[in-house]
Amino acid sequence: MSDYLLLPLAALPFPQIDPVIFEIGPFAVHWYGLGYIAGILFAWWYAKRLVTTERLWAHSTPPMKPTDLDDFVVWAAVGVVLGGRLGYVLFYDLPRYLANPLDIFAVWQGGMSFHGGMLGTILAMVLFARSRGINAWSMLDTIAATAPVGLGLVRLANFINSELWGRPTDMPWGVVFPDGGPLPRHPSQLYEAVLEGLVLFLVLRVLTHKALRLKTPRFVGGAFICGYGLSRIFVEFFREPDAHIGYLAGGWMTMGMVLSMPMVLAGLWAMMTARTPAAARQEP
Repeated sequence: MSDYLLLPLAALPFPQIDPVIFEIGPFAVHWYGLGYIAGILFAWWYAKRLVTTERLWAHSTPPMKPTDLDDFVVWAAVGVVLGGRLGYVLFYDLPRYLANPLDIFAVWQGGMSFHGGMLGTILAMVLFARSRGINAWSMLDTIAATAPVGLGLVRLANFINSELWGRPTDMPWGVVFPDGGPLPRHPSQLYEAVLEGLVLFLVLRVLTHKALRLKTPRFVGGAFICGYGLSRIFVEFFREPDAHIGYLAGGWMTMGMVLSMPMVLAGLWAMMTARTPAAARQEP
């Protein structure tokens, strides 16, 4: 018997988890949507914990109030959803949406881009910070420290949905996905959940609470951007590229790599140029 036929026998079984948690009439709750909601709610709670811990900030002065974060939740949600959807349309499948523009609004069919969601959230942060007189870099640091948990949850939902799977593998932890053909594949969604979710969150936690890097605006935000970029580039070597895009230059580069490389450079710049702000002048 050929190795080709033996490979599926060595693979891990795909867990049969319904992507829909429950339905009430035409209303359905999906694990994917729940991942976004849980990630935003965690970010809201954790960000408020950060800004109420004075020792973490330069001169023990948090740059914003918890009530500011209460108001920013809606801005963040809009930035994530609109940016993520528009990013997917522009970066990954523009010809299809130009031919069928109404499909842009069919978000229930899937199609979200992290890079677009990040740009949408950054724009929302800048506009919100300017409207409240908040240091935009410190706002970026605060939100960045909270983001990995949501990323990890959404990647787990990608696994449950049997989407964005990896390339064929003969490793014992390969998984035969329902729509991925007969061969075991890397569970690249789980690789991303661990790296972009758990590992990146722990790194940022050390930076915020041990190294006290919230005292130097844009360092934590830069670490998040750089860390995500490096994690995504690494996982792209195991992830199957989108069928309608395939591999780019050299037959090995993917769109995910192309979009992540500038993130690494931008994150490194932010960390290298971060400085502790001068103390506010005290009136006599």
